Amino acid sequence: MTTRTATTFRPPVMEARRWLDGVAFSADRPLINVSQAAPVDPPPEALRREMARLVMEEPQAHLYGPVLGLPDLRAEIAAQWSVAYGGTVAPEQVAITSGCNEAFCAAIETLTTEGDEVLLPTPWYFNHKMWLDMAGAVAVPLPTGPALLPDADTARGLITPRTRAIALVSPNNPGGVEYPPATIRAFYDLCQQAGIALILDETYRDFHVSPRAPHDLFAQPGWDETLIQLYSFSKAYRLTGHRVGAMVTGTARLSEVEKFLDTVTICPAQLGQFAALWGMQNLGQWLAGERAEVLARRAAIESGFSPLSRKGWKLLGCGAYFAYLEHPFDTPSDQLAPRLVQEAGVLLLPGTMFMPDDDPAGGQQFRIAFANVDADGLRDLIDRLAAFDG
Repeated sequence: MTTRTATTFRPPVMEARRWLDGVAFSADRPLINVSQAAPVDPPPEALRREMARLVMEEPQAHLYGPVLGLPDLRAEIAAQWSVAYGGTVAPEQVAITSGCNEAFCAAIETLTTEGDEVLLPTPWYFNHKMWLDMAGAVAVPLPTGPALLPDADTARGLITPRTRAIALVSPNNPGGVEYPPATIRAFYDLCQQAGIALILDETYRDFHVSPRAPHDLFAQPGWDETLIQLYSFSKAYRLTGHRVGAMVTGTARLSEVEKFLDTVTICPAQLGQFAALWGMQNLGQWLAGERAEVLARRAAIESGFSPLSRKGWKLLGCGAYFAYLEHPFDTPSDQLAPRLVQEAGVLLLPGTMFMPDDDPAGGQQFRIAFANVDADGLRDLIDRLAAFDG
């Protein structure tokens, strides 16, 4: 008998951290850790001061709250999303979750039963694949090709009577690619025609290269019957440990989501929700600075990639927190990654963690999560990879 958890693989980031066991790094050549897409710095001081005030002065921060989240936070998201996307979002179409991963899990629980299918573009976000495995659903790989862009016509050919959704992540994890508005709209139209859901994970929307809306889906009539948008406050306000995410979709679906959330966490952590609300209302200028810094680091990788290009490496995608690379060696990436820790002092994730087992492309690829590495560190990273002989 196979248990639900035994149907999937071990958490990739935790697996990669085990490669550090017993390895020492010198002061003049410290570890460059580009394995996890999470800010390592705490929230900005102004937000921390507000959180300290909340701890002392806001009794509700310590109590159970509504299962679907703090009403004021739901209303703030609805108002800001309506402006940012040029559409109409109501507070009752917003739910707050304990991180974006929980939002995805909740969405899948409202959509699937045993053997149902969800299309995931490859390379995929591994936690999406893990939850589908444990939920008894089938992750159907949707190849994206050299540009890492999914194609709606290709997806159409993979839809079966068991297909319940297509899940997109843009800006993409792991590829870093930003899906063009026309691509996102094509997938929305396809899902609407097929009577399935479009799950659109926009965890990294705050670090998009364009200041314009990344899509027009919230302006479409009846969008809430097809679209399930997911979001995270972890990256925007460095609230990773407080686990605050969001789902924006129809009220009927949120009634089902409420059942899942009530059973799993009862309610999102109140302190994190108050912090997210304060951040949305007060940290717009600070967040713009964070976005500018991430975009500068993206530019540093793109402009400084030539030492790797000369050695046969390829930059397949770069954006938000990520760069996705193809290496030139015969040895597969899951064997090279532990060696890079020991020989180059670099911890990154192999493409095999983002691909089906039978897809050889994963063996040629690596993901770099660069948001915690400054420009000097990125130059050092590129030099170390260029000096690695495979």
